[in-house]
Amino acid sequence: MKKLLSILLFLILLSPVSQAEETPLFKLGLFNSDTRQIRSLLNSQVRYANRTNFNKFISTYDKDYVNSDGFNLETYSKLVKDVWESYDDIEYDIKIKNITVNNDNTAKVEVTETSYAEVPVAAQMDGVLTSEADSVYYLKKIDGKWKVCSDSVIAETTSMLYGEARDLDIKLYAPKEIEANTEYTASLEFIPPDNTIAIASIASDKVEYPQRQAKEVFRKFPEDNILERIFVSNGDNVNEYVIASIGLTKADITDISIKLSLTGFGYQITRVNVIPRKTEEQNVKDK
Repeated sequence: MKKLLSILLFLILLSPVSQAEETPLFKLGLFNSDTRQIRSLLNSQVRYANRTNFNKFISTYDKDYVNSDGFNLETYSKLVKDVWESYDDIEYDIKIKNITVNNDNTAKVEVTETSYAEVPVAAQMDGVLTSEADSVYYLKKIDGKWKVCSDSVIAETTSMLYGEARDLDIKLYAPKEIEANTEYTASLEFIPPDNTIAIASIASDKVEYPQRQAKEVFRKFPEDNILERIFVSNGDNVNEYVIASIGLTKADITDISIKLSLTGFGYQITRVNVIPRKTEEQNVKDK
């Protein structure tokens, strides 16, 4: 997709100015300099990420950057380094859906971002990582150059599946947003392969850095193929992840023993954005 966008942009730049002035596309703002620069900036982020060019990638952010999870540029930089050191072959892509440029040299960009990576483990247990997020970028123009000053993730799902788990149609349901200190339900659905024993767990944890290991309580996957858990969102006004863990085993039964062999495992994660709950004083003011 990014190559296609680059080709289209290149063709637009090659178009004669006289023709541009006669086409309705010019009036729609597709030739707007700020819009073009913002598209170029976000597409360059994808290019730098695919090349794991850390310095170039971070240079697209404002020094005062803070995202909706509360990560400043220093913390975000550490997170990027950790991910790229663990998985340096991730393929990133971005689809820019809408750009709004304001009169005060700020801009808002709505995007869908995806990533993909093969995760080799063993011949029958290789894994795949996939991720998709609907995000909003906030930019500002500083000394004539656009920089990312913040961003927020509206919805996000990430999975890492190995072996036979790669073929599962896994559905993890949780609210996209919830008030702080509020009860909510998360559910996991999938149909295990034939003659397979499935176990699973659902946990939740705050979005933080460094990320803690969520406590897993595995149980046999129910016969109706739906596992549910009830959580209470944290009161610290910090966004959360709901994490589903899956294990697949097959039994080799002989006259004197039962041998279980792992055939697949994996994780699926979805984001739950936590909205600060209003205090009584705020409620009174609203009334």
